[in-house]
Amino acid sequence: MFIAGVALSALLCADTVLAGVAQDRGLAARLARRAGRRSAPFRNDTSHATVQSNWGGAILEGSGFTAASATVNVPRGGGGSNAAGSAWVGIDGASCQTAILQTGFDWYGDGTYDAWYEWYPEFAADFSGIDIRQGDQIAMSVVATSLTGGSATLENLSTGQKVTQNFNRVTAGSLCETSAEFIIEDFEECNSNGSNCQPVPFASFSPAITFSSATATRSGRSVSLSGAEITEVIVNNQDLTRCSVSGSSTLTCSYV
Repeated sequence: MFIAGVALSALLCADTVLAGVAQDRGLAARLARRAGRRSAPFRNDTSHATVQSNWGGAILEGSGFTAASATVNVPRGGGGSNAAGSAWVGIDGASCQTAILQTGFDWYGDGTYDAWYEWYPEFAADFSGIDIRQGDQIAMSVVATSLTGGSATLENLSTGQKVTQNFNRVTAGSLCETSAEFIIEDFEECNSNGSNCQPVPFASFSPAITFSSATATRSGRSVSLSGAEITEVIVNNQDLTRCSVSGSSTLTCSYV
């Protein structure tokens, strides 16, 4: 009995170790995939042969945009570990080529997630201190306090976790404050020096992703999604999303 007990204990320990190794390898693979993760300005009929539009969602254009916010549900991703997609809110991705202030989360086809912030053209950086799981509700917001400063905030309303990244006197690029975005994206992976950027295989998602309570601030006033330009993720001449606005503050994107 004692020998059997020792053997059982050893097997349980071995299973625990192997599980830990598997999780570590999964994390390492994910981090390797994200080494050069970067969102890109809106590209319609992009030069990439397969991706004709890298964004699906709603875009508000004009002048004086200083904030964007929405609450977004976390879907389940599909398509394998190399496939990915992103949901985010931001300022200046549509018509400003020098900078984008944005924050959101990525989903992967293997069921994993990342929470991130980005001041384009710098690479995205992961938030620590926040966990994201399927079914969670994520409040996301960006605020520009100047053309080179602001903040990005994510709050998991399902767990109570909240994280913020502040920016001050950023030298990578200045905002233009000419648009606000609520976006599903087929983001890019680049070499460490920022070259050879290619879109990742776009991961399927279910259920539909809804941006609720979506609003932007323009010249100090709240702006609804009414009148926003609607766009879709298009790969190999096929629409992979179907996005629509209902009411004044709800955007819903389905995978098709």
